[in-house]
Amino acid sequence: MLGKTYLTKQASLLLEFARTTSDSDLSAKLISKAADLKSQADPLPDKDQGPKPPDVVDVSPGDLTGR
Repeated sequence: MLGKTYLTKQASLLLEFARTTSDSDLSAKLISKAADLKSQADPLPDKDQGPKPPDVVDVSPGDLTGR
């Protein structure tokens, strides 16, 4: 399954191409495809919300002790 970040990036690229083309038919198709990708991405979570493995610890950069 493709992730939300990937689908959003692809939709954004399609919209960029749609803005730069002078072919109105191509532009309309690109915008339509971008809308399809966005509708696929919308229900997906922003990040993996699953549990972390027990050996993973959240450490912010200021907390590093030089280990």
